[in-house]
Amino acid sequence: MLAPKRQKYRKQFRGIWRRLAVKGDRVNFGSYGLKSMTSGWIKDREIEAVRVVFARATRKSGKFWIRIFPDKPFTKKPPEVTMGAGKGDVAYFVASVTPGRILFEVDGLNETESRKVLSNAASKLSVKTKIMQNIYE
Repeated sequence: MLAPKRQKYRKQFRGIWRRLAVKGDRVNFGSYGLKSMTSGWIKDREIEAVRVVFARATRKSGKFWIRIFPDKPFTKKPPEVTMGAGKGDVAYFVASVTPGRILFEVDGLNETESRKVLSNAASKLSVKTKIMQNIYE
């Protein structure tokens, strides 16, 4: 799973989401991309599942980019523990995503293959997404 190599602090506050993505809102590297339409946390396991989908699809020809990284620790308390015993241990890492953020990009495949792969990848994610085309090519 993806995880940061080093952190300044082991546990973080949950934070708040901005209304729209400020950066990473355009398809820059590939021809097609997957854009987030809702805000949410994408787990490291979800990103890994999408990476496997892209690796299988682009094995012969093509390339993909993962534009998000899970750098936020998500803590969880064990079952049947009473309140007031402090914050739980880090269970996994998440990437905080706002609407408009490009999550993944793909290049080197034709339009039908790209859309098929991106829709398959979107089914693995916990946020609503939309397939975008690079208009700057």
